Amino acid sequence: MIKKKKTPEATIPTSSMADIAFLLLIFFLVATVIDVDSGIGMTLPEFVEDVETVEVPKDRMAAILINETGDVLLDGQSISLFQITNTLKPRIQSKIDLPKNKKLIVSIKTDRKTVYNAYISALDQVKEAFFEVRDEYSNSKYGKKFNDLDEAGQNEVKEAVPIIISIAEPEKVK
Repeated sequence: MIKKKKTPEATIPTSSMADIAFLLLIFFLVATVIDVDSGIGMTLPEFVEDVETVEVPKDRMAAILINETGDVLLDGQSISLFQITNTLKPRIQSKIDLPKNKKLIVSIKTDRKTVYNAYISALDQVKEAFFEVRDEYSNSKYGKKFNDLDEAGQNEVKEAVPIIISIAEPEKVK
């Protein structure tokens, strides 16, 4: 009897495919940069050595102090966090017709142990006050909300109602 010679079939070796897939997975996990949002998107001013000190009149300032327990003082008077917008709006509106160097400055100062959430909420309330005044001003002048204005109109409203917020360095607030 003649034995038939078996010819091996041509196959692709697949035994290492699992290893290759696992190595590719590890490579992409290590090489991928995951973008994580953290903190507040703010542009800090550059350091300047010789700073000219300018006295600001008290009627131009709104000082918000937040202590470590989250109590809020606006110009020395205790208010709740959610009253900041309604308290600031009339003051901002009263300065619309004044020149730029007479507009309202809102200063936010916190304690070092202030809860981050209270600080963010206060900052949001202040910005909300400015945004509402901008909307009301643009509605009275152009009949549209601020966001619906063209760029020239928005710039004019920004000139009339600039957002000036001073974030003071944290210190011990009683």
